[in-house]
Amino acid sequence: MTDKTKKKDDEKVNWFAEIRGLALMLLAVVAFHSFIAKPFYIPSQSMMPNLLVGDRLVVSKYPYGYSWASISFHMAPRGDWRVFGSVPEYGDIVIPVHPERDEDYIKRVVALPGDRIAVTNGQLVLNGEPVPQEVVPAIEVPVDPNSPCTTFDYPGLQARTENGEEVCRIPTYQETLPNGATYRIFDHQPDYPLDNMDEILIPEGHVFVMGDNRDHSADSRASIMEQGLGGPIPFENIGGRAEFITFSLDGTASWNPISWFAAMRSGRAWTSLRPEMSTPPADAETDPVA
Repeated sequence: MTDKTKKKDDEKVNWFAEIRGLALMLLAVVAFHSFIAKPFYIPSQSMMPNLLVGDRLVVSKYPYGYSWASISFHMAPRGDWRVFGSVPEYGDIVIPVHPERDEDYIKRVVALPGDRIAVTNGQLVLNGEPVPQEVVPAIEVPVDPNSPCTTFDYPGLQARTENGEEVCRIPTYQETLPNGATYRIFDHQPDYPLDNMDEILIPEGHVFVMGDNRDHSADSRASIMEQGLGGPIPFENIGGRAEFITFSLDGTASWNPISWFAAMRSGRAWTSLRPEMSTPPADAETDPVA
């Protein structure tokens, strides 16, 4: 065998080894996404002001145990099983999977198993007690391609700051749940169809979830026909908990990587998505009602 022939033999690609290595790498990615954490992209305005379209965040998979919804890319068949399960807490931002479609939503837990919940004129009523909502200064959301502030969705809320920046100035409330979890919400349209809901009882093994942008969220209040979640969500349909924002883009980025830096929103990277905690009233009920 000549040196030239020997060199060609040495250069032959071991395709079996290459494919096996690629398969193992993909398996490791799927396993990490399914059991530890995965990235998540915010596609809608339903969680403003706390999450904006274009936010990228990390979702942890282990806080509530594992079920078919934990498996990334919706590869697992649906079922009512769950292992190492635990109950979400008031104020957690979770990833429920739609009851009928393999589609991830992102919403906040506002009622737990055994709770009675109603909505009256936009205010939550939990176990017969109105959930405190404090009026706070309006938030000015900068207008950009990912937050256009159209007159159809936000009539009369378009404004400019003193330096001429175009913003959406939206009435804001600070809502505080019985365990002390507190966060800001938007609720700017009076008499919105989802501002009122008769009282319901949350079944065992379920939670009630809502978006923080109350007039622009298809959540547990909305029927499946209205693109909502159709009521309380079973634990096994929750695929994880939102933890923190990694970075955020305003929608101006193109295929040119240089444009990505210009499109970065400042001040949003590494923002925690765990709710702040205030001191609940001494007589507040922090556990689910039996």
